[in-house]
Amino acid sequence: MSAESETREARLHQGRQLQIVIALSAGILLLEVAGGLLSGSLALLSDAGHVLTDVLALVLSLMAVRFASLPATPAKTYGYHRIEILTALVNGTLLIGISIAILYKAVGRFLDPVPIHSGVMMAVAGAGLVANLVGVALLSGAPQSLNLRGARMHVVSDAFASIGVLLAGLVISVTGWRRLDPLVGGGIAVVIAVGALGLVREAVDVLLEATPAGIDLDDVSRAIATVPGVVEVHDLHIWSITTGLAALSGHVRLDGQGRDTSDEMLNRIKQTVRDRFGIVHTTLQIESIGYKELGDVH
Repeated sequence: MSAESETREARLHQGRQLQIVIALSAGILLLEVAGGLLSGSLALLSDAGHVLTDVLALVLSLMAVRFASLPATPAKTYGYHRIEILTALVNGTLLIGISIAILYKAVGRFLDPVPIHSGVMMAVAGAGLVANLVGVALLSGAPQSLNLRGARMHVVSDAFASIGVLLAGLVISVTGWRRLDPLVGGGIAVVIAVGALGLVREAVDVLLEATPAGIDLDDVSRAIATVPGVVEVHDLHIWSITTGLAALSGHVRLDGQGRDTSDEMLNRIKQTVRDRFGIVHTTLQIESIGYKELGDVH
């Protein structure tokens, strides 16, 4: 099975996992709205808004997975893999916005705490936590991608929020110290923001066709140069088509002294790149020792 086919199969599996998590999150949303109205808890109602935003983000992730599974066309020669990266960028940006909103709410609730029914608050938060943990387990067990990591971060952020609400409700019920709720919420917002910034940075790197993390361009060049008959490697580029699908292009100059044909040399170089760095999508130009480059080398 080709790397593209394996990636497509992984995307289909991710889609099935996302559908289950969306259903769980939608259930949490309805539960928290009902619990917030019954208990008068602004924390639960605010978290319900957070979950609603996450449900929408998960739906976007599912749409991205479906599009990424479509085959390439003459107009879209790499297929629709980059939709996944764009969605991850949107999800990361959305998480940052959610974090800012939570911090804003936390300040307001710290300055002006409101009375709540902590028993209902804890019961709903506990049920939400269980459902979120199931969602995290499902998404952690699926083949990973940048888009799926973004979706998982949404569910993880919901789990942290449930823990915060649960602990805050417990302490409030024992001590009556209602200002703990916004303090916990603010801490959760900071954790979410830090993870979201990393997600946005990785998505931007893919869109800018940066060298994938974990692969050193100079190491790849040196590895190709160790193949007998290779005298020079230049114009080498490595980028990610999507998460887990790296691509390479470059020019390789041969000494012309070996008995191997250019096809045999090409296969030997491709095998070296595949075995050493896991790069299976390669485009290499084989040149003779006397070849004169036309145009700019980039």
